[in-house]
Amino acid sequence: MSSEPVDDAAAQPDANPVDAAANTPAAREPSISVAPVLPEGRDARAGRLTLLVIRSLFMVLLVSVTLLTVSSTRTTADFGFSTITGLVIAATAVGLLVVAIDALTPNKRLAGVVGVYLGVCLGLVGAVAFGALLDTVAKAWELQEAVGIYLTLTKAVVGLVFCYLSISVVLTTKDDLRLVIPYVEFSRTRRGVRPWVVDTSVLIDGRLLPLAATGFIDAPLVVPQFVVDELQKLADSGDRTKRARGRRGLELLAKLRENPQADVSLQDFRVGGMSVDRMLIEAARSENMRLLTLDANLEAVSRIQGVTALNLNDLASTMKPGVGPGDSFSLAIVKRGENPGQGVGYLPDGTMVVVDDAQSRVGATLQVCVNNVVQTAAGRLVFAKIEGEAPATRESMAEAATRQPRHRGHEPRRERD
Repeated sequence: MSSEPVDDAAAQPDANPVDAAANTPAAREPSISVAPVLPEGRDARAGRLTLLVIRSLFMVLLVSVTLLTVSSTRTTADFGFSTITGLVIAATAVGLLVVAIDALTPNKRLAGVVGVYLGVCLGLVGAVAFGALLDTVAKAWELQEAVGIYLTLTKAVVGLVFCYLSISVVLTTKDDLRLVIPYVEFSRTRRGVRPWVVDTSVLIDGRLLPLAATGFIDAPLVVPQFVVDELQKLADSGDRTKRARGRRGLELLAKLRENPQADVSLQDFRVGGMSVDRMLIEAARSENMRLLTLDANLEAVSRIQGVTALNLNDLASTMKPGVGPGDSFSLAIVKRGENPGQGVGYLPDGTMVVVDDAQSRVGATLQVCVNNVVQTAAGRLVFAKIEGEAPATRESMAEAATRQPRHRGHEPRRERD
């Protein structure tokens, strides 16, 4: 497979990160683009290997316990080859069924497992209590011999019904369980700073990488798996602009994971069947996280749904200088500048403003217009000119000198030596 190089215009950092159609249609190239593949974590591989060992050990123990249990209650003459084979097949089938159910539900939550366990316990307690009541009634009416088999069947059916109803009630009302049992809540409690769920547009934009390198982001960054899938889909798109955005997002994510200043992790949330924006909101709300995005509409919907959202554009707008090129304001010239012809004033926040051709205006308040703003390690430095007056040049100064009025009186007296 060959990957086609991306145009420079398509891969500019100031490209719009929102996944929209290009203004000019691009032809679909026959080559298939290869997107960078994120390296698989060592912990994930170790976890799968451990799970495989546990499942194999479970199958061996299940078959062994079955044979040992039956052999301890039967004589050797009762066992033939067909009996042993049948027991092994039955135990293996049950074990495979359990392992299959476990493999088909990889994203299990502790809240669901605890809910099932609590429901089973409550159902068994209810079944035992109901069974004791039936035994008391049957003993009082002397019906134990007449309806013994039906009584046992009734206990078993009622026990299953109680367990099912208890599990269903606990799982469907787990959010309100704290009202019944104080200090018990089926939710993950996070300590410290709440993580950020990163949107696709933030990864495509590219400004998150230098921001994380500065160390200002002290919260973990969580990238959902469906966001990575969306970037992969964009990277494999036939549209050149979309392909460039997808590659850019994947490359940025790979660099973020290698950055020691950023705590980045991938997480597979149990949400599906919805749009990416809806899944982002559900993932952030279910895990008590915050949402980091560039989409103003997604930010508004998140706040309506009660999810804390931050638009990275708002942060960029806040960090912009108070004045910019073309801005006009009044300024008091307080001293001369270092270079000839310059005057210096200060903004209310202490920012120094250097004004051209204002050296002779010290002490006056002028209307100035900003030419340029320079950001230095010590702060901002603003360069401006007097509004309405063209800056002095060599030609204008020569013309002003030739237009000076001539002296028509007597020559000034000179002292004689």
